[in-house]
Amino acid sequence: MKSDIFVCSAWRDEHPRPVYTLSTTCPECGAEAVNSAPAPFNPEDPHGEYRRALKERARE
Repeated sequence: MKSDIFVCSAWRDEHPRPVYTLSTTCPECGAEAVNSAPAPFNPEDPHGEYRRALKERARE
């Protein structure tokens, strides 16, 4: 899932706070901006099977 909101990739070094933008570059320092949303699903999730089993049990 790609988000339309990006965050400066160098904000920890360059800024006192995260800098969010809609462009692919940071408006304050010019560094590359990266996708701010985490990946919603990892097919190699080692604990996915257990997490789905717990979710299924909670529905019952």
